[in-house]
Amino acid sequence: METRRVVIVTGMSGAGKTSAMGILEDIGYHAIDQYPPQLIKELIHLAVEENDPRFDFLALATSAIDFPIFIQRFRNIDADVRVLFLDASDDELLRRYKFTRRTHPMLISNRAQTLEEAISVEREMFRDIKEKAYCALDTTHLKMSELKAKIDEMFALNSMPVFSVSFISFGYKNGIPMDADLLFDVRFLNNPFWVEELRPLSGDDKPVYDYVIEDQRTQEYISYLVSFLDYSFKEYVKEGKNHFTVGIGCTGGQHRSVSLVNYLYYHYKDQYKSYKNHRDKKERV
Repeated sequence: METRRVVIVTGMSGAGKTSAMGILEDIGYHAIDQYPPQLIKELIHLAVEENDPRFDFLALATSAIDFPIFIQRFRNIDADVRVLFLDASDDELLRRYKFTRRTHPMLISNRAQTLEEAISVEREMFRDIKEKAYCALDTTHLKMSELKAKIDEMFALNSMPVFSVSFISFGYKNGIPMDADLLFDVRFLNNPFWVEELRPLSGDDKPVYDYVIEDQRTQEYISYLVSFLDYSFKEYVKEGKNHFTVGIGCTGGQHRSVSLVNYLYYHYKDQYKSYKNHRDKKERV
């Protein structure tokens, strides 16, 4: 039998835990939302001691309040335990709550008096948890199809814990990706936007890619960047970190950042399980 696996889904209220649980259920997990922490002992008994096959692949969603209890109990069982942390910007969380008109858990539990305060209180409770997660996803700009693809990549039933890295291009004018472990600003590189024939293209197009990557300043920067990432990735592997996200930002997220992310993805894809995402790149019509 494959190693028993438990995925604990947590994160900011409104960031998509319910959607994530539905995706995990669709790919074969026994998904239980808001499982009472008082019953964890009975669940572990069924899953481990009784060896009930229904719980070989288990997904549990929990709140900031109950998460410490869940992680403490499940870290001590014979299973591959992974934490999926979902996040979103404060503005997006406010927008979602105002749209759905649901009540924030921190308001229900009287830990806050306003929605803004509730989000702030919950974020503080999660302050140290995000860094310890197997996978942290920022859903601010994610479509449902993109969320599904990311969860499929990280939590497919036949996947084993390996170090993986995501490279994300973005435009600073649209805000930074909240799930990035490292951010690199490449706005100092020569900008193809000011070359008329390159302006409507992106770093996915060879003329722009060549313009950016073959520039002497870019080549010098890449040599330093790759050396730093080589060292960082090896150290994080030693530490036992499973996934790492690198954000590369330029002004609009179309040319320089896309080119650098494409370069890094192809440079590292044979060393680590690698993903790339061009968050702000506009599709030409």
